[in-house]
Amino acid sequence: MKVKANQIRKWKRAASRGVTLVEVLIVLAIMAIIAGGATALVFPRYKESQIRGAVLSAGVIKTAAQQYMHLDSIGGGCPTIKELVDGKHIDATKTEDPWGTPFKIQCDGDEITVISAGRDRKENTPDDVKDVFKDADIKRIAAL
Repeated sequence: MKVKANQIRKWKRAASRGVTLVEVLIVLAIMAIIAGGATALVFPRYKESQIRGAVLSAGVIKTAAQQYMHLDSIGGGCPTIKELVDGKHIDATKTEDPWGTPFKIQCDGDEITVISAGRDRKENTPDDVKDVFKDADIKRIAAL
């Protein structure tokens, strides 16, 4: 009888060492709260970084377009993205903004502006990104 009592005590101790379903649910709830808070903090910064990336890429395309207009173009006309890629002024993989739409080049005389359609992928909307954006413009667009 003594042997059986010792075995029963060992089994009770082993069973009490396990994790209950309630404890697992509490841990999962805590992890969900932490993940939700982190997402709320990180997502606006992610949108801002996409806009910054678009501004930097637009600046590179603008520089290439200026070089094309002043050095390579016979007629001095406004270049297209295709002409810049064909002339090896920009890499063919760098012609789209972070949202997957191609940049647009607009010329007004010697003034060049490179525009991205922005997060909504529609032109001439408030979230359009231009190569001349400053920090305040980036924050304003990110807040939309």
